[in-house]
Amino acid sequence: MQLQEWRYIPYKKYSPAWNMAIDEAIMIAHREGKVPPTLRFYGWNPASLTIGYFQKVEKEVDREELYKRGLGFVRRMTGGRAVLHDQELTYSVVVSEGHPMIPSTVSESYRVISQGLVAGFQELGMDAYMSLPKKRPTMTSAACFDSPSDYELVLEGKKVAGSAQVRKHGIVLQHGSILLDLDIDLLFSVLRFPSERVRERLKASFTEKAVAINDLRSEKVTIKEVIAAFEKGFAKGMGIRLKKEALTPYEEELAHQLVEEKYGHDRWNLQR
Repeated sequence: MQLQEWRYIPYKKYSPAWNMAIDEAIMIAHREGKVPPTLRFYGWNPASLTIGYFQKVEKEVDREELYKRGLGFVRRMTGGRAVLHDQELTYSVVVSEGHPMIPSTVSESYRVISQGLVAGFQELGMDAYMSLPKKRPTMTSAACFDSPSDYELVLEGKKVAGSAQVRKHGIVLQHGSILLDLDIDLLFSVLRFPSERVRERLKASFTEKAVAINDLRSEKVTIKEVIAAFEKGFAKGMGIRLKKEALTPYEEELAHQLVEEKYGHDRWNLQR
């Protein structure tokens, strides 16, 4: 059987506003039939905090501390909680809801895309597995890696890759973080809590639930090795063939417009 070909946009670092704008530009171009289903790898310059679409900035983010530490900031169009993007590989998948590979429910489509993540960890010689659907905990922090959602990636009982998904005008966008290293102190310094006691309690709890690849390895991996592993992993795990291509001029133009009118503005980032 011939594997379906997907476009693959290789790793490059962008500002937080540009990263979110590019993801949405790909969604629009795919909806209009101008580009095929797409896998993109990217990084962040500078290291940045993203928050989920429904989070309240003033309640959950210490913006003064954020800027003091030189971190970027942007609101995602996906839900979920705050993520510190630093020493990681970020991926995004854009595909039509009607694609034969994509189940109708968000949870089940997570499972399909997570197969690519599982295979990527296997390429690194690491035995990651998908978390199964379960009841949500009641007391967690505003940080994304505080608990695994359905079919997210777990290593040695701790969450190692966090993802979020949105469906808009018939198109699925799922993006997520594959952690090489995690600075928990930095993350918890830029989030707000009712008191220092609560901050320390939730930070200790978070430390028990989240882990990065290099925390579990005697030999540390580089970003180059992780990119190579997950490029193979997504192709193998999802049963697709990846064709390296660049963004189209149309997508670049759309992304520039989205930075100018949306992701680069307080009107979007501070709206709640």
